[in-house]
Amino acid sequence: MFFPTILEQEKQKLEQLLKPSHTLCREDLIWILEYVKKKVAEKDPLVLGLPQPRLLMNFHYFSEIAMLLIHRRYTCGPEVETVRAWVKETLDGLTAEDEGISRSS
Repeated sequence: MFFPTILEQEKQKLEQLLKPSHTLCREDLIWILEYVKKKVAEKDPLVLGLPQPRLLMNFHYFSEIAMLLIHRRYTCGPEVETVRAWVKETLDGLTAEDEGISRSS
């Protein structure tokens, strides 16, 4: 019997969350914030390899999502595409697919 590793589970979860057809819910956004927090706390090489301007952009959009949740303003209304864009910016450079990509920001 095959049991996926934690890295495989994270990859599958990220793929699911980033699909345009997936409706992002509050729990998804919290999972994304936890994922980024874990990457930073573990000093993941992907985080350490990001140029400072990219890191600041990631933090900006991470903060936007966090404030949205704090103020309980997230609904599945017209802001869904904006939030989806924030998620992509928050995760830029932090996923296994981004490994090995040279960035010049």
